[in-house]
Amino acid sequence: MALFGTDGVRGLANGETLTAGLALTLAQATAVVLGQGRIAEARKATGKRLTAVVARDPRISGHFLSAAVEAGLASSGVDVLDAGTLPTPAAAFLISDIDADFGVMISASHNPAPDNGIKIFARGGVKLPDEVEQRIEAAMAGPMLQPTAGDVGRVRRFADAEDRYVLHLLASLPHRLDGIHVVLDCANGAASGASPEAFRSAGAKVTVIGADPDGVNINDGVGSTHLDKLAAEVVRVGADVGIAHDGDADRCLAVDAEGNVVDGDQIMAILAVAMKSRGKLADDTLVATVMSNLGLHIAMREHGITVRQTSVGDRYVLEDMNANGFSLGGEQSGHVIMSAFATTGDGVLTGLHLVAEMARQKKSLAELASIMTVYPQVMINVKGVDKDAVSDHAGVQDAVKAVETELGDSGRVLLRKSGTEPLVRVMVEAADAETANAHAANLADVVRKHLAL
Repeated sequence: MALFGTDGVRGLANGETLTAGLALTLAQATAVVLGQGRIAEARKATGKRLTAVVARDPRISGHFLSAAVEAGLASSGVDVLDAGTLPTPAAAFLISDIDADFGVMISASHNPAPDNGIKIFARGGVKLPDEVEQRIEAAMAGPMLQPTAGDVGRVRRFADAEDRYVLHLLASLPHRLDGIHVVLDCANGAASGASPEAFRSAGAKVTVIGADPDGVNINDGVGSTHLDKLAAEVVRVGADVGIAHDGDADRCLAVDAEGNVVDGDQIMAILAVAMKSRGKLADDTLVATVMSNLGLHIAMREHGITVRQTSVGDRYVLEDMNANGFSLGGEQSGHVIMSAFATTGDGVLTGLHLVAEMARQKKSLAELASIMTVYPQVMINVKGVDKDAVSDHAGVQDAVKAVETELGDSGRVLLRKSGTEPLVRVMVEAADAETANAHAANLADVVRKHLAL
């Protein structure tokens, strides 16, 4: 079984896989693989050691995992800058900002506190391609670098890491946030310091919840996967908008003044139209996944914006953006990538730019979000089926075509196999929930009938 998943190495901290020993060995193998190349060799030729940035979210297990990673890197001759607790996008930014050779983020994002993960970024703060991850995994079984005496790496505190990141965020803004009351839900996570500081420095009045991390309460009933508390607080204090991050703050979801959820598709729609109006939307194109709502496609078409679709996962959105020079992309879940300012999804950056549009246009979030109609979307997971046959089975495909014909331009059907389980995900969008539910249930029955194991 492959060690790397869709977003680094993740699992139960101190469980069967994600141990201090694995973290140390993984860091050593990373130094072997990422210590190669023209720039790395040129640095070593001048007597300079490689440099890596290491950061973590507030999970208590992050202490021993980051210590193990730093030990593995330093023992391999890599100088380490320990940035402490910071959002994942902050770590990615800092790698680029100081021209580090690579970096490591210790986080399990929106997962519960017992889990943790190790994400590795290459030079420039970009995620590793699959091929490089495979080389690192293979290198874990090989010889490691073992410098001695003065050639071992040093571990130093990255004292101004958060300040650099916040200044970068503020410099990106097209408009200040003066006059807007924002409630921030930091998920008791990595943005508990940086996000409130950035919003206040940008001029907003800020109320904060979910910003008291104790190592075990990350994502616990707060953050972008639990929006009820944020919605209630926005209404209670009479705020204009609520912004929610996940544990490592690479996501942003929002609620309007009445507590209604504004998801990643709606946020992308608002930003895409605003960027186009300022000439900042490259090729007038937005990159989204196949799970983005039909309403996004319709709204973007009405505004002369092309929507490119990728497989589910922000890494695939990033790959398409990087390969084609696009400036905006993301997912319904709130991973929004603004490539002019970030190499990965950045929830704090996204939230700031969303609120900046409210201030610039002098409109409420509800008014801005009305740019698109969210079509009811129903998802059914059909278990115990031959998922690999779903795209070829004539009976299943005939049923899909029949539903697509009936829905016409007012709906959409998507059947896709799970990447990790023997199941097929049946998704139907329609103009009303009753129609979407009926068609999804019917297609789920068809999949069970024809593909049962």
